[in-house]
Amino acid sequence: MAEKLRFEDLESPIVRKRKGDDRFHMVGVIGLGVMGQGIAETLAGAGLEVMGVEKDEAALKASLEGLSRTMDIEIKRWGKTASEKRAVLSRIHGTVKLSDLKACDIVIEAVDEHFDTKKKILTEFYAIGKENAIFISNTATLSLSKLAESAKHPERVIGMHFLNPVPFVPLVEIVRGMKTSNETFAIVKSLAQRIGKTPVEVFEYPGFITTRTILPMLNEAMHALMEGIASAEDIDTAMRLGYAMQVGPLEMADAMGLDEVLMWMETLWHELGEPRYRPCPLLRRMVREGKLGKKVGEGYFKYNEDGKRL
Repeated sequence: MAEKLRFEDLESPIVRKRKGDDRFHMVGVIGLGVMGQGIAETLAGAGLEVMGVEKDEAALKASLEGLSRTMDIEIKRWGKTASEKRAVLSRIHGTVKLSDLKACDIVIEAVDEHFDTKKKILTEFYAIGKENAIFISNTATLSLSKLAESAKHPERVIGMHFLNPVPFVPLVEIVRGMKTSNETFAIVKSLAQRIGKTPVEVFEYPGFITTRTILPMLNEAMHALMEGIASAEDIDTAMRLGYAMQVGPLEMADAMGLDEVLMWMETLWHELGEPRYRPCPLLRRMVREGKLGKKVGEGYFKYNEDGKRL
């Protein structure tokens, strides 16, 4: 049998020259919420070992059970087999100790979009982890340069903005901070390609490409609904059929999580001061009422436990 070709023999020359070093064998994922689960599944599905970290045992148990349920839904839809699920889950190892990441060369944090929380995690990781490890933040709006200020080696801090659902969206934005090195970028680009994503290089700016572009459309669709121009169903139908979108803007917002959408809009409204990012009052009301989208079964539309429109 031919010797299995290692990843570093296939990708960037910077990675290729590191003979004997399999830095992609175990990747740490900090935070196993919806995005973290998707990232962990994607990494494990590409054959990588994943060490997932949650804040406590209860959260870890809930996260792993949530991932299992999500994959069961994929099996029902013929998107995955039971054996593939078993293989993926066998590569995901859960822990509540950040110190269990001390052997990882790459970690991805996927906690909530709060700067202070992400900064605290970065600082704590470098206190116990490898000094030369690459720290990847899965952020949609926050400044990588500002985040990297607390790192001893800011050149090893970079962003990977995954879109939900992570296993099915073929794109990832790789976001450079002001001090991110070319070597770090090349390694992370190679990792993105290794897990089947098309990487696009983004230089730091609030909202990057996808978030800053999509939010005004979602906001405008919400205004159209609030002003009684059309029903939610007709707004989404018009945009789907008129512009060849897979889903309409309101269902898209539901899938993202209306609380997340509100947080992103408020961040860009604060950072840029552009009226197009000022959150629609209807969005604020939906969040106040706890109608956060698919994850709770109701947003602009209602959904069953499998996330399918009712």
